[in-house]
Amino acid sequence: MTLSTILQLALCLFAGGLAAFCLVLSRRLRRLNDLESGLGAAIAVMTVEIGRLEGAIGAARSEATAATRDLASEVERAKAERAYWALQRSMVAGDAPARPRLRRRVALDA
Repeated sequence: MTLSTILQLALCLFAGGLAAFCLVLSRRLRRLNDLESGLGAAIAVMTVEIGRLEGAIGAARSEATAATRDLASEVERAKAERAYWALQRSMVAGDAPARPRLRRRVALDA
C-alpha cells in the first residue's frame, strides 16, 4: 500500500463523512423550516401577531392623541375659569377701583 493509495482512501472516507453530515444537516433544516411545527410555524405566528400589534399601537396612538387634545382644551377652560374667579375675588376684596364712599354728615349741635 503506497502513500498515494492511503491518501485516496482517507479522502474517500472524509468525503463519505462529509456526505453523511450534509444529509443530517439537510434533514434538520427541513424540519426546522416546516410550516406545521418548526420554526416556519413560529415565524408565521409571529408575523400575524406583529400585524395585530401594529393595529393595536395605531389605535392606542390615535386614542392618546384624542386624549391629549381633550386634556389641552380642559386645561384652557380651567385657566379661563381660574382667571374669572380671581377677577371675582379681587372685585369682592376691594382690590378693584371702587366708587368713593359718601360720608354721612354729622350734625354739630353741641
